Amino acid sequence: MTAKPLLAALLLAAALPAPLAAQSADARFNTLAEAEYKWRGTLSASDENTPKDEQRGLPDVGPAMQAAKTKRWTETLAALDAIDPKTLSPAARDNYTVYRGQVEALLAEQRYRDYEKPLNADSSFWIDLGYASRATYRDEAAYRGYLRVLADIPRYFDQNIANMRAGLKRGFTPPQVTLQGRDIGVAEVVKAGASDESPFYAPFKSMPATIPAATQAALRSEAKRVIASAVVPAHATLLAFLRDDYIPGARKTLAAYDLPDGRAYYTAKIREFVTRDLTAEQIHAIGLAEVAKIRARMDAVMRDVKWQGDFAGFLNFLRTDPQFYVKTPQALLDRAAWTAKEFDGKAAQYFGRLPRARFAIEPVPADLAPFYTGGRGGPGIYLVNTYDLPSRPLYSLPALTLHESAPGHAWQMPFASELEGLPDYRRETYISAYGEGWALYSEALGEDMGLYHTPYERFGMLSYQMWRAARLVVDTGLHAKGWSREQAQAFLRDNTALSNHEITTEVDRYIAWPGQALSYYMGELAFLDGRAKAEKALGAKFDIRAFHDAMLSLGSVPLPMVDARVDRFIAEGGKGPFAGK
Repeated sequence: MTAKPLLAALLLAAALPAPLAAQSADARFNTLAEAEYKWRGTLSASDENTPKDEQRGLPDVGPAMQAAKTKRWTETLAALDAIDPKTLSPAARDNYTVYRGQVEALLAEQRYRDYEKPLNADSSFWIDLGYASRATYRDEAAYRGYLRVLADIPRYFDQNIANMRAGLKRGFTPPQVTLQGRDIGVAEVVKAGASDESPFYAPFKSMPATIPAATQAALRSEAKRVIASAVVPAHATLLAFLRDDYIPGARKTLAAYDLPDGRAYYTAKIREFVTRDLTAEQIHAIGLAEVAKIRARMDAVMRDVKWQGDFAGFLNFLRTDPQFYVKTPQALLDRAAWTAKEFDGKAAQYFGRLPRARFAIEPVPADLAPFYTGGRGGPGIYLVNTYDLPSRPLYSLPALTLHESAPGHAWQMPFASELEGLPDYRRETYISAYGEGWALYSEALGEDMGLYHTPYERFGMLSYQMWRAARLVVDTGLHAKGWSREQAQAFLRDNTALSNHEITTEVDRYIAWPGQALSYYMGELAFLDGRAKAEKALGAKFDIRAFHDAMLSLGSVPLPMVDARVDRFIAEGGKGPFAGK
């Protein structure tokens, strides 16, 4: 159905009797959302989980596709405008809220032409492509799908370079200071050539025994050919563009306000990453207030350990004393694994439903590690950054592990995907305020669970809480209040126990990725405030397992829906969503 007939049908529904109108509104909304979400899924690259008959190459990011996206999402939003949410059933109304927020964010990205800036300080289209080289391929068809991806790299890189040239021309780039050294991974691909050392050849080094030896040999030969003829030349072209044109020509200013239509752009990013209607000034003020609260708790820990000096001296002690650092990468991985397993032993006391999925713990790849955050997690994986071990303190590792592995990202995302009865766009997509908010709440939950065994580990958790609260101040300071890079670094150095290396990489991340850093603490506040409200209202009836199940059963949603679910949890007497199942 085209947009105009669909709009006419939606408007006609207003004249129907209420029960029929509600039923029809639900059906029409579901049809609209399901069709668009299925189309949206065709825009991304295939992976090993894509059915063999749907295997495709890398995304099309060219001008025709950008125009098609803008048209589709404009029409979709118009169709949503023609649906009165009051005519929907309660469940459909919730879905409408989630889905509409997704479409608004996607359309905003198109309107501000975010695709002309396909990189920031710690991620980019070429880094994202590298994940395909670290996937596991189980049969010949999967390997041939991967080879199609490799063969498609020249077209994909050319389209992205064209987009970046357009962004460069209008001053829509990350700040130059955040791009220094970000070409190293590209250079390493060029240097490795088509040798066994190419990261893109890695999946062919060890292949499943179920693939016949002759087939393995043919696939390896084809891989060398494609890497030599497509992958390396594309990376060489990209490397020359980055070094000769893009990085030298990138903007010298820092603030999102300095981008084209920058004030409106940053406002849109706040809406996308916070999912509440708040201004930069309001968020800055919230950040300052929360920093003061956390600082009081940090001071209490200093008294517990009988520290005689000042706060700055204590931070220096934490950053430099050998007792807080390991000597080998494996030792750091081992400690992370210990915390993750310790959580497993207590999980059933705090969660009624446990996800079936498991995760691996691996080091951050060497080409990413120097500029990467301390760790990152998601379905099936918890990456620990073992680069520069004197910057990876043990007192912060339990909080990092709870955030990135379980019950944070590697727990929440599979939990959502395993839910039944929710549309795919609530199970499969990721709303940062919800996902990052839950992961940060997971760090705080570790205190209830007894997973911080020393005052220093508790201080490490508080430092991570402070880090995220300080982001509210730093991100808005940089992008709306004219803060310098040095001013932002000093604020983190003065208020957290982060290493100097992490402070540098993190501030550059906030500079290059406006608004994303706001999602963490604003999201956590929704869960903390909601839990406090439920505990007060329910008293002895409050069950922490039921509360956590209620929060996780939402899928990925805007924060106002977390608030609403808390209210329903209270109204239902603290009953969990899986009670009796």
